[in-house]
Amino acid sequence: MHRDRRALRIAAAVELASLAVLLGNLATAHLPAISSLAGPLHGCAYLFTVVATARDPRRTAAAVGLSLLPGIGGMLAVRRLTRGAERGDPVPVRE
Repeated sequence: MHRDRRALRIAAAVELASLAVLLGNLATAHLPAISSLAGPLHGCAYLFTVVATARDPRRTAAAVGLSLLPGIGGMLAVRRLTRGAERGDPVPVRE
C-alpha cells in the first residue's frame, strides 16, 4: 500500500521557505511584521513535519531523527521515507 505524502512534502517545503524568509529578514531590514508572520508559520510547519514523519507507517528512527532538524529536516525525512518505499522495503509491523 503506497501512502501519499503530499501534506508532508508541502509542510517540509513551507518549513524550509519560511526559515529562508526569517533568515533573510534577520540579515536585512529585520521588520517585525515579517518575523511575526513567518515565525509562527515556520513553527507550525516544523511541528507538522515531525508529527507526520512519526506517524508514517514506513518511519524509521533515522527518518524521525532527520525530521527534528530545523529547516532542512523535513525535506530529508521525506527523501528517506520515499527512498524506502521505492526500494520496496516492507512496511514495519508496529503494535
